[in-house]
Amino acid sequence: MAEFVLEFEKDIKELEAQVAKLRATEGSEENEVIAKEIAGMEKKLEKIRTEVYANLTGWQKVQVSRHPDRPYTLDYIENMCTDFVELHGDRLGFDDKAIVGGWAKIDGQPVMIIGHQKGKNTKMRQYRNFGMANPEGYRKALRLMKMAEKFDKPVITLIDTPGAYPGLEAEERGQGEAIARNLREMALLKVPIICVVIGEGASGGALGIGVGDRVLMLENTWYSVISPESCSSILWRNWDNKEEAAEALNLTADKMLANGLIDGIIKEPVGGAHADPDKTYKNVKAELKKLLKDLKDMESDELIANRIDKFSHMGAFVAE
Repeated sequence: MAEFVLEFEKDIKELEAQVAKLRATEGSEENEVIAKEIAGMEKKLEKIRTEVYANLTGWQKVQVSRHPDRPYTLDYIENMCTDFVELHGDRLGFDDKAIVGGWAKIDGQPVMIIGHQKGKNTKMRQYRNFGMANPEGYRKALRLMKMAEKFDKPVITLIDTPGAYPGLEAEERGQGEAIARNLREMALLKVPIICVVIGEGASGGALGIGVGDRVLMLENTWYSVISPESCSSILWRNWDNKEEAAEALNLTADKMLANGLIDGIIKEPVGGAHADPDKTYKNVKAELKKLLKDLKDMESDELIANRIDKFSHMGAFVAE
């Protein structure tokens, strides 16, 4: 299968190919000369890669967040947690495969972990509905959160969705009501909630599991009421202005933090989470452990009051 290459990565990939070609001749008689040339090219490659990823535009970060090799929720669970027991169904008749969740342990600390799940190939993407949950998915997520509350265990949510499923049948079954109920119930949940945007964070589909005491974003992710393409199609009647829309929406992690809409940013390896998944898992796990410790001893009344206060003040501006 051909490697997936983003437009702005082409120069990087070409240089990587040159390094690989040189490595193939490393065993020749001119080994020392070739080794020096490889070292020089690798240094140049690292410099270019660092410069490119340090100056990504909003649209480019959207592209990185959608990279098909990027880790998904089950990858994080497998590599950060032990003793994961997946729980199924909303107890009303359906198990939405676009949202997964269950009990797990992070270095011995029991947690309820819930997240959107996309697929790594065409068959699995269809099975997971491309990470777009139906109302039953949000009802399943809420059932698991209430179970965590019952047993006094913290909740972790991993957000990665292009939006809640927009089909007519989803609306008929109460998509809006299911998301709205989650917003209310998460605001009042008596246990700590930590939310992490690991990929795409689109609209109410993301917010449906996104109300938390601490909301974090990975460095190359986005979080917004609408995708750049949809914004462009509404304002300009086409997708041609998606790059302009991405900048105007201020949807990247640094802009979200500056506007007080999230609480922190988790660094990604140079090249994105997919470039070094193991390092990404370690970074996310370290941040989760730190926040779990910080929130552990807070009383439920304090958690709820702070959570409501935080979200109530979002979007409030005083004219000077």
